[in-house]
Amino acid sequence: MKAFNRIFAAVIVVLAILFAAANIILSADNSASGRPYRVEISRIARQIETEGFENTDISDCKYVTAVQKYCKDFFSSNSDYAVREINGELYRFDYKTDGDDRTRIIVTVNIILGVMAVLIISVMMYVKFAVLAPFERLTDVPYELSRGNLTAPIKETKNRFFGRFIWGVDMLRENIEQQKKRELDLQKDKKMLLLSMSHDIKTPLSAIKLYSKALSKGLYESREKQLEIAESINAKADEIECYVSQIVTASREDFLSFDVNMGEFYLSELVTKIKGYYTEKLSLIGTDFSVSYYSDCLLNGDFDRCVEVIQNVMENAVKYGDGNSISLSFSEEDGCILVTVRNSGCTLADTDLPHVFESFWRGTNAEKIAGSGLGLYISRKLMRKMNGEIFAEIRDGYMYVTAVFTKV
Repeated sequence: MKAFNRIFAAVIVVLAILFAAANIILSADNSASGRPYRVEISRIARQIETEGFENTDISDCKYVTAVQKYCKDFFSSNSDYAVREINGELYRFDYKTDGDDRTRIIVTVNIILGVMAVLIISVMMYVKFAVLAPFERLTDVPYELSRGNLTAPIKETKNRFFGRFIWGVDMLRENIEQQKKRELDLQKDKKMLLLSMSHDIKTPLSAIKLYSKALSKGLYESREKQLEIAESINAKADEIECYVSQIVTASREDFLSFDVNMGEFYLSELVTKIKGYYTEKLSLIGTDFSVSYYSDCLLNGDFDRCVEVIQNVMENAVKYGDGNSISLSFSEEDGCILVTVRNSGCTLADTDLPHVFESFWRGTNAEKIAGSGLGLYISRKLMRKMNGEIFAEIRDGYMYVTAVFTKV
């Protein structure tokens, strides 16, 4: 904002200099404009001197309006005049100048410059308060988000330039805040679960240790009693195994949000969004990207989640393909639209294919590639939430991942 204020001040100074220069130039022209009437007076004076006053003709004069010999009211005139002595007599020459025209020109130029100045200043003030001021209020938002300050809401405005941006940033803040809260709740639940399980495990574990110690010391001599103790140990071990199973199950529970807002959208909207994301990106890295012909239709699902699914698949195609080609194709089966992403250079082993939709699973071809192993897992979860499906197959060195969307 300080830089803009300096520019604004410089513009004001330039406008002031322009005003001053224009008025100085026009005023100088105005001073010079008094000379033509003197030329006419000199010409008429010579004519009177040679031809006499009676033969003087001023009808063709532009500035001189009257010529009068010396008389009683010689110096009484409503107009500008000059006095000349010719052949020993005084003559008065009444004249007019073009000063009124010059004044009108000066006024007109100043009005034009004033209107220009008002327009320029208005535009700069509008840019300052409608564009720069709202943006300046957002400069601290990324810093606050990075510090974890998620509680302070961002005020929405009706600004036509940043209204949607501010709304989007606030939605991002709320989403991060919800994820943080959910993560804290999850960590709390897991901690409580582990504390509870560890306490519950102590009881059968203590019993097993007592039974083992008794057996090692030969406290149970009869065969029947030994078998009974062995069965008790086995029962306690089963109990511990049950607790361990519960811990494993809890650790596998979904830790991500898969909320969907079901609605309707056109296939063309989905394709346009994906093309907008990847046409330029793939062009920059030299990957051939093609989209086959499709018939537009209405689909069921959450539009944003569907975009997320195709994006996850496209990102996998970019990361794990050879970069030669990626294509998007469409087909229809049993009232469903199948959207297939195909990439060349598939190096995934056939034995790994059944596991690609598992959480945190990564194939042998991903050793040197950064990733979390969650993209396809999330895609399958979302597609099934939206009554769809997703599957993958390998054919002739190409990887095919197909998302199945239900038609309306």
